Amino acid sequence: MSAQVFTLPDLGEGLTEAELVRWLVADGDTVGVDQPVAEVETAKAVVEVPSPYAGTVLTRHGAEGETLRVGEPLVSVGDAGDAGSGNVLIGYGTSGGHEGARR
Repeated sequence: MSAQVFTLPDLGEGLTEAELVRWLVADGDTVGVDQPVAEVETAKAVVEVPSPYAGTVLTRHGAEGETLRVGEPLVSVGDAGDAGSGNVLIGYGTSGGHEGARR
């Protein structure tokens, strides 16, 4: 089983770290592309972080209440398939429904 390690993404505006508020998945859960896996809090907001990979959650890196730096492992997903979306924020996913959306 190959594992994809998803690191805490750059959440914008020069923020370098975020507090892990709440896990939305458990080890062994199946996740889909763009499914939120954790809720994190930055100096600016609380956001849900979606997985760019589909598969089984192998390891959650970090405990609730812990501060993670951008680029540190967030979650490892097995059986990830060949492609991920690369998306990091809710509302910017790859699931359809964007016909007629503004640019």
